Amino acid sequence: MTKLYNSLFLNNRLFICLGIIAALFVIGFFIPILFSISKVLLFIVGLLTLIDIFIVYSQKQGLNLNRTLPERLSNGDKNKINIDLKNNYNIPIYTTLIEELPYQFQKRDFIFKQHLKPSEEKNLYYNLRPTRRGTYNFGHVNAYVNSPLQLATKKYILGEIKEIKCYPSFLKLKEFDIKAFTSKVNTVGSKKVRRLGHSLEFEQIKEYVSGDDIRTLNWKATAKRNQLMVNQYIEEKSQPIYSIVDKGRVMQMNFNQLTLLDYAINATLAISNVILRKQDKAGMLTFSNKIEDLIVADQRNSQMNLISETLHNIKTDYSESDFSLLYATIKRKITSRSLLIIYTNFETMDALNRQLPYLRGLAKNHLLLIVFFKNTELDAITNLDAQNIQDVYDKVIAEKFMYEKRQIVNELKKYGIQSILTKPENLTGDTINKYLSLKSRGLI
Repeated sequence: MTKLYNSLFLNNRLFICLGIIAALFVIGFFIPILFSISKVLLFIVGLLTLIDIFIVYSQKQGLNLNRTLPERLSNGDKNKINIDLKNNYNIPIYTTLIEELPYQFQKRDFIFKQHLKPSEEKNLYYNLRPTRRGTYNFGHVNAYVNSPLQLATKKYILGEIKEIKCYPSFLKLKEFDIKAFTSKVNTVGSKKVRRLGHSLEFEQIKEYVSGDDIRTLNWKATAKRNQLMVNQYIEEKSQPIYSIVDKGRVMQMNFNQLTLLDYAINATLAISNVILRKQDKAGMLTFSNKIEDLIVADQRNSQMNLISETLHNIKTDYSESDFSLLYATIKRKITSRSLLIIYTNFETMDALNRQLPYLRGLAKNHLLLIVFFKNTELDAITNLDAQNIQDVYDKVIAEKFMYEKRQIVNELKKYGIQSILTKPENLTGDTINKYLSLKSRGLI
């Protein structure tokens, strides 16, 4: 009985009918014929309601529902959720599905209304776009079933409760992978440069011939063979490349519901995949007021999974970033020449000048690439037509900040530091293109 009480609902259509009958009863005090009609109508409505209840409860499991959730969610992307419905009744039914979405989406009225013919199967789907990494808890699907009479409703609680982790954007990995390996980087007007440093990898021991470098003589092999033997080396093509993510307060700004930090995390995952596919070594670290999440650049099969899990677990309180600590840590722990891709943000020249000595120090031993962001809201302001004095002031200030961003690029270039000034939504593509360009020019 308790189960019936919890699953049975009376519809508005029934209450409307009862309201009309009640009105007829009142009028029946003055017009006796209506009083008799009201009693007949009340009996008919009551009987139809009982029939309707019998119909919706005639099947123990009148509706089958299978919700297919992904094993993990991709942050900032549309994730497809499938729902398969099957009507087990011998009559057409009307269903209302209310999905219990994770609280992060803040949707309490996520409703599907469907009409199913007898024994009909239907496939529904919807897309969810998470904007935060972390754990998402999906609840049940509440299904409300009505017969064609629509006087009573039976509630089904379907679908399993499931906890799903949201990872940095992995759905676009394949897209950027294809672009990186099918599109040619435009190198018109550029030239290859001499590599400032290189490492050598042992290949074999061979007999000495005229012209071989005598510094590579292998004395042990020479003694054994009683003839001059030399070590042969090849240039090591796998270069260490580190993605360095600033977790400081400058990365807290939101664009299209994602923070700059999340854009940088998504870009790090995508470019790490391309780096490994290009036979280079991918590594990473994060910093703010301390250094965290250091992964030494490597080419192991498990490297991508390690980077993905580390990026998923990044947490920050958006404190002030310490570039001096970053400089000291890199100088101590990254001893071979590497490409350092630093995701950060500079809004003014003063902000750059405070950190420039440390960036110049890093650029002496490594190829340094600074990635920072255009403020797309300022772009929108500069494109508006000024209607009054306040609009003119806003446009002038916006153009001043945009000019300073361009100045920052020129200032970095002056000290041999590579840079990318990009919109947040274009970050991943622009960073991959820059990496491919540097590689094609022989800078790494």
